[in-house]
Amino acid sequence: MTDIASLDPGHGLVIAGQRRKGGSGLFDVDDPATGAPLASVADGDQDDATAAVDAAAAAFPAWRRTPGRVRSEILRRTYELMISDADRLTGLIAAENGKSRSDARGEVVYAAEFFRWFAEEAARSGGSYGPSPAGGTRTLVTEHPVGVAALVTPWNFPAAMATRKIAPALAAGCTVVLKPAAETPLTAIALLDLLAEAGVPDGVVNLVPTTDAGGVVGTWLADPRVRKISFTGSTRVGRLLLRQAADRVVNSSMELGGNAPFIVTEDADLEAAVDGAMIAKFRGGGQACTAANRFYVHRNVVEEFTARFGVRLEALTVGPAADSSDVGPLISPTAVQTVTGLVDRAVAAGARVVARAEVPANGGYFYPPTALRLPDDARLATSEILDAEIFGPVATIVAWTDEDAMLADANASEMGLAAYVYAGDLGRAVRIGEALEAGMVGVNRGLVSDPAAPFGGMKQSGLGREGARAGLEEFTETQYLSVDWP
Repeated sequence: MTDIASLDPGHGLVIAGQRRKGGSGLFDVDDPATGAPLASVADGDQDDATAAVDAAAAAFPAWRRTPGRVRSEILRRTYELMISDADRLTGLIAAENGKSRSDARGEVVYAAEFFRWFAEEAARSGGSYGPSPAGGTRTLVTEHPVGVAALVTPWNFPAAMATRKIAPALAAGCTVVLKPAAETPLTAIALLDLLAEAGVPDGVVNLVPTTDAGGVVGTWLADPRVRKISFTGSTRVGRLLLRQAADRVVNSSMELGGNAPFIVTEDADLEAAVDGAMIAKFRGGGQACTAANRFYVHRNVVEEFTARFGVRLEALTVGPAADSSDVGPLISPTAVQTVTGLVDRAVAAGARVVARAEVPANGGYFYPPTALRLPDDARLATSEILDAEIFGPVATIVAWTDEDAMLADANASEMGLAAYVYAGDLGRAVRIGEALEAGMVGVNRGLVSDPAAPFGGMKQSGLGREGARAGLEEFTETQYLSVDWP
C-alpha cells in the first residue's frame, strides 16, 4: 500500500522550495477504483499562482546562467531517483489514476526517460556561426531560454505529462510553474520532492495544485513575466487558453485531443495486428489521446480480425490495480456516463456489440472493454461515435474495400494526433501512413510514444512538439548577432 500521508499533501504547494498550504483550503482526491477519498490536498488560489511566478522569476536569472553540463547532471540525477523510486511512484499513479500496475509501471519508466534524454540534450549547445553571403559581417545565432514557463498537465499520465514538459524546460534554462490535474496531484507532489533531492534550486520548479484551474492559469497568462504556456488536455480547453495567450502573444505549445484510426489491410499479419490493437486501444483503459478509436479493417479479413480481437478483449480482467487487473476504472462517474451514452446511441443507430469483458459488480468507476461492429453505412448511421474522442475502452470496427474512400473517412476527423497502420507490404504501409493527416503514425506497431521522437499532432490536435530536440526548442528563443567584420 502506498504511503500517501508521508507526502504531506495538505502542504502540497511548492513555492520557492517551500511546502505550504493552499489559499483555498483543501480538496479531496478520490480513488477511482472505489470512489473513496485518498487524500486531502492543498488547494491553491490566484494569490498562490502569483507567488509561484514570483519565485520562478526570481530564480530565472541564476538558472539560465547555470552551465548546461550542470543542468544536465541534475536532470540525470532526477532520472536515477525516479527509477530507484519506481515502486512508490507506480503505487501513487495506480491509486489516484486507477490504471493497472503494469500500465503505471510503464508510465514511470517512460516518464523518467524524459529526464535522461533531456539531460543529454542540455549539454549540447545550439546555434551557429558563419559569414554573411554579402560579405562584411559575421552572423552569430544563439538560443536563449524563453523565460518563466507555465505548464498545465492532465490526469491520464500524471507523471509522464509533467516530466515531458519539466525536463526540456529545465534543460533549456527556463524556470517553471506547474499546475497538475486536480484528479491526480499526488504524483506531481512526489516528483517535486525528487527534483529537490536531485539538486534543482529553490524556485526553479514551483507547484500549484488547485480546483480553480481557470483562475490559476488565467493569472499566469495575464502575468508579463510568464513567457511560455505548455498545455496538454482537451481541444476545447486548448482553444480557450490560446485565446488568452493571444492577448500577450505568449509562446504556446498545445498537445490536444485525438481520435486515432487503426488501419488493417488485407495482407496484414493479423496476429501482430491484434497484438498492436490491444496496446493501442486498452493501454490506460483507452484514456489516452493516442488511443485507437476507429478500426478500419479490410473486408476480406474483418471477420477473422474481429473474432481474434474479441477473444483477447473478453479475456481482459477489469478491476482495481491492487487485484493485478489488466484494465482499471475510468477517472470519474462523469467519464462512465459519457462513454455509456456514446455506446448506447451507437447501438441504437445500428452498431452491434461483438465482444465485451466483465467488470466488478460493486464500486468504482468501471466500464467494460467493448468492441462494436459498425454497419456498412457507418458514417451516416453512427457518425457520433466515429467523430468522438471516446476516452474509454471501446473499439469501433468498420469494414472497408476502397482504400481512397477509407483514407478520406480516416482523415475526416478534425483531430490529427496519432494513427496506426498494419500491412504486410511495408511500402504500402508507409504510403498509407504518409497519406494520413496525423502527426504520429505507428507502422506495424501499436505504440508511438518515444522521448527521442517529436510527439505532437496536426489540425486541431495541437501546436508544437514534445520530446526529441524539438521538445527543447519549444522552450527557447532564437537570437542572432550581426557582427561587423571589415
